[in-house]
Amino acid sequence: MADIKISGRKLSVTDAMRARVEEKIGGALKVFDIQPMSADVVLRVDKNPSNPDRRTCEVTVYVRDRVVRVTSSAEDLDAAIDEAGDKVSRQIRKYKTKVLDRRTRAPRPVTEMSVSDLADLIEEVPEDEQLVREKYIDLTPMTEEEALIQTDLIGHGFYVFENATTGLINVIYRRRNGGYGIIKPKIESEDGIA
Repeated sequence: MADIKISGRKLSVTDAMRARVEEKIGGALKVFDIQPMSADVVLRVDKNPSNPDRRTCEVTVYVRDRVVRVTSSAEDLDAAIDEAGDKVSRQIRKYKTKVLDRRTRAPRPVTEMSVSDLADLIEEVPEDEQLVREKYIDLTPMTEEEALIQTDLIGHGFYVFENATTGLINVIYRRRNGGYGIIKPKIESEDGIA
């Protein structure tokens, strides 16, 4: 069974809450039986009265070297936990299906990004906006296909990784018009020609 760590923000985690999390989230993880697997569950209550869905369950599952993250909010904490369990189950099923499909299918084509594409992505930032979060990541060597899977599992629009083939840092991103793109560093050869 997966190791589940449960914590609370702005609330005390009761035995009933622990039992509910272990039943719903633990049950969803037990079905897939992938080792090693662990999960961090954060239960929280937002104090904003204008937000009707004030109870939130955040689940982060570590499956081998991958991360699956889901968040669910509802008026009732039990409903948020139930919904998070369903979402985790779907995401892990998606992960497992992609891993199996990867072994049987040819890799997806990945478009390389040109300088003009990059210029289209850059937007002017007003002076009053500033950097509000700094995040450190572990760079795990992986293939481009594995990075695509990780992008889907995390649910972000991009993913930074170390390319296992080249050893260089790459960024996979979701394109506005559909599909994915990849940003790779341009490395110059010794004679100055790229």
